[in-house]
Amino acid sequence: MDSVDSTDANRDDLILKQQREIEKEIIDSTPLVSEQMPVTCLTSEYNGDAVFTAKIQDLSGKYKFIRRTRPDGNCFFRAFAYAYLEYLVTHSAAYESFFKLAEASKDKLITLGFPSFTLEDFHGTFMDVVRRVSPSNTGGSDKVKNDLHVVFNEQGYSDYVIVYLRLITSGKLQEDAEFYQHFIEGDLSIEDFRHQEVEPMFKESDHIHIIALCAALGVGVRVEYLDRGEGTVNAHDFPEGADPMVYLIYRPGHYDILYPK
Repeated sequence: MDSVDSTDANRDDLILKQQREIEKEIIDSTPLVSEQMPVTCLTSEYNGDAVFTAKIQDLSGKYKFIRRTRPDGNCFFRAFAYAYLEYLVTHSAAYESFFKLAEASKDKLITLGFPSFTLEDFHGTFMDVVRRVSPSNTGGSDKVKNDLHVVFNEQGYSDYVIVYLRLITSGKLQEDAEFYQHFIEGDLSIEDFRHQEVEPMFKESDHIHIIALCAALGVGVRVEYLDRGEGTVNAHDFPEGADPMVYLIYRPGHYDILYPK
């Protein structure tokens, strides 16, 4: 019996070691947010696959560039945050409105029951990054966008922004729990879903995360779905009917940023 237990333990250790090696390889080889690349760069991932190749060609007719994000479970929040902050650099009215909303968000979360000591550092870093993309910053929009790229590839800043957006999303789910409960499968309560699937880092995002975050921030997002479905690439706007400010591409389990032509 001891021999069986020992074999199982060794196998578990090997699996864990392999997972860590894969994670390290991803970290070493993939930036948190890449430079812009042509959309057709996706073709190399689906060599010889006629369905995906045709869909990538379809996408390249509508979008100039793609910007990849690290596949670490935070890709939706990182892609959303980067793309929206980049949008704000050249949209002064939207920036002013968002700045006020972001500044007031900490007090709103405290009202909802989130502990202030938990929020303080994350909110402070979040506001620091928001200030960095102000259209009034000196040096012009190109310099501000370059600074944003540098900041988002610094793990501390980048991850703090994601943590805070996860908390905002969780707060929205709590605030409108009755509405969002309909989106949750099984017997999981909104509270359990928030604590298990929304607030922790490295948890992948689904439609409910997108809907709640868009509603909380008043941001329109268009997601292009690259899959094996028939016809051209399907797009969905969140919320329905909204003008998109952020464009993302979704492939099973992963989000990247798109730039329209």
